[in-house]
Amino acid sequence: MSSSHLSHDEFFTKLGELFEANRQAGKGSIFLTQKRLNYDTPSLASTPTTTPDDPLRDLHPESPLPVIIRASNGKWKDEKASKIKLSTIVQPDALEGFYIRYADVCKGGMQALKKRDRSKRKRDKAKKKKGSGAADGDKKG
Repeated sequence: MSSSHLSHDEFFTKLGELFEANRQAGKGSIFLTQKRLNYDTPSLASTPTTTPDDPLRDLHPESPLPVIIRASNGKWKDEKASKIKLSTIVQPDALEGFYIRYADVCKGGMQALKKRDRSKRKRDKAKKKKGSGAADGDKKG
């Protein structure tokens, strides 16, 4: 594991802090991404179930591949706040336990979210349709 990646405990602590900072600011986004970490490509070419010219040979690895989990706030345009990037690598045998704890941290961070008021949005949309329809009728007449 590289020094730029956090341990699981550090990742969960900092992710909780990131959710809390966004909650206190009252706005902002947190981007959570995950993907398979494919850093051992030479072994993929030697997989016995595939041929070297198979375009989908990376779908049949010899052993399960680790997953990289990333979290970031979207502060790249905001000059006052700095962008925060977190990442950790999860080995295949630790995925189940990691996802249980990951779900708990994410649920905790999302508890303060406000439910959208969609009724106001629908009313505004209806007013715009009526307003634009009347304006078109006046121009034709």
